[in-house]
Amino acid sequence: MPNIKSAKKRVLTSAKKRENNNIVEQSTKTAVKKFIKEVEAGNKENAKEKLDVAIKNIDKATSSGLMHKNKAARQKSRLMKMNNKLEETK
Repeated sequence: MPNIKSAKKRVLTSAKKRENNNIVEQSTKTAVKKFIKEVEAGNKENAKEKLDVAIKNIDKATSSGLMHKNKAARQKSRLMKMNNKLEETK
């Protein structure tokens, strides 16, 4: 445990940041998984809603610095490609 006051504060703030980062990261992963599940089930309407949520979460993770912008673009592109393929099939 640190002895200096600023170091003690840093421990607390970094713990808060770590917790918030984990929340954003997990919500992003969950949103993507839910979208993929809807695509596999073949539900167009639900998939579109889940896609919007997933893209929103990916953008949030990118803006907070949790995800690199190129990784975010790649993920969004893959999700959109899955959605477009689902729209074409039916």
